[in-house]
Amino acid sequence: MPNIGPLEIAIVLIIVLIIFGPKRLPELGRSMGRGIREFRGSVGGDKDEDDVDEKQRELEATQSADAADAEVVTENKA
Repeated sequence: MPNIGPLEIAIVLIIVLIIFGPKRLPELGRSMGRGIREFRGSVGGDKDEDDVDEKQRELEATQSADAADAEVVTENKA
């Protein structure tokens, strides 16, 4: 098995930077991270139920805060 050292990794990163450019690198990193997470979840059979519950709580909190901040305006046309 070939050994991959820091010099080889640096060369690959420079080539990737030249090909994709600095603007697209964060997007590529995010998509690779999502793909790896999805792969791990499908292989391990883990569901992100905690994330779903947390997002539901955040949504309910923002909706209740919005409802408390909302003003009811009525016009009296006489």
